[in-house]
Amino acid sequence: MQTPPSSSWVEVSLTALRHNFRTVLSYVQPDATVCAVVKSDAYGHGAAACSAALQQEGAKWFAVTTCEEGVALRNKGITGSILLLGGVWRGEAEDVVRHALTPAVWDWNHLELLENAAEKLNPEQPIPIHLKINTGMNHLGVDPNDLPQILETIQSASHLKLEGMLSHFASAEIVDAPQCNIQIQSFEQAIEAAEKFALRPDIRHMANSAAIVTQPKSWFNLVRPGISLYGYYLPFTSVVTGLSDASLELPVKPALSWKTRIVQIRQVDAGQTVGHSGGYVTEFPTTVAVLSVGYGDGLNRQLSARGRVIIRDDYASIIGNISMHLTAVDVTGVPGVEVGDEVIIIGETAKRKITAWEHANLASTIPYEILCAISPRVPRKYVE
Repeated sequence: MQTPPSSSWVEVSLTALRHNFRTVLSYVQPDATVCAVVKSDAYGHGAAACSAALQQEGAKWFAVTTCEEGVALRNKGITGSILLLGGVWRGEAEDVVRHALTPAVWDWNHLELLENAAEKLNPEQPIPIHLKINTGMNHLGVDPNDLPQILETIQSASHLKLEGMLSHFASAEIVDAPQCNIQIQSFEQAIEAAEKFALRPDIRHMANSAAIVTQPKSWFNLVRPGISLYGYYLPFTSVVTGLSDASLELPVKPALSWKTRIVQIRQVDAGQTVGHSGGYVTEFPTTVAVLSVGYGDGLNRQLSARGRVIIRDDYASIIGNISMHLTAVDVTGVPGVEVGDEVIIIGETAKRKITAWEHANLASTIPYEILCAISPRVPRKYVE
């Protein structure tokens, strides 16, 4: 049989993605609307196609990290509001104005760049900005001590409009974390401080995927689901009990499957090595299938001799070290295997399932990294 093209591919279920959006939206309405977080190429799912599907489903807000990501969405026909979570930097402010992006800000330099760009390109239309408050995450955001000065600057700016204020939780997946209440109180105090400067932002947001479930007080009037849109959560745990509680998760569905094909099958005698560095030695005569995928495609090398795939509705163990673009699996117990057979790396059949969580647990990481690490060179296909 002719060897198939040497590639793997990702399939994204737009049906699952839409279901997940509707699930979150119905949970928070009428109190809040949903800002779909599509940063990092929609967590590896493809930001343009996912955003288009979500826009058709009624999404009016999208969140990305960079100006470049926001411009790319505009160029693909996304007309909703696009929030730049990573701020705006020198050389980007004019693109923010031209493409009607909404930047998060927390620094005087942001304000100066935007004020100058608006005055130059569109002086009649103030730029909407969202002021990010550091409430305890200690990544991005203005510190409470510096808040009065930056609010005064915004108040005096001729071409800026404080449309929103936001913050971000450090540990919302810990259902009884005391820090969450402290962060909410700090954010509310920031909103009150803005009112003293006659600044009353229409939009206030703080809740990520976990906080939507664990911290309903933090919904305010907009929420920012990320990983839950794609079908996953971090474990919900308790400080008091130390236990996990999966029952808190909303009924979202993984949207991504990752597949490849068998490119060669060989019979290997007992006592032979398989893979780089002799990473595996066969104990018995073994049927080895070589797959057209490897760490160059984003398959985590920590799955070497630990992970598994699905072939013909059965599991097959990864043996030896994963190579840059090839992976070997033991198919001795899988009848009828042929070159060209489809192989599921992440996904499910009627009887078998492998999730990004399985990969994450074996690699001592989180599903976010597993999904985001799938190389852009791997084609994304969109299915209903």
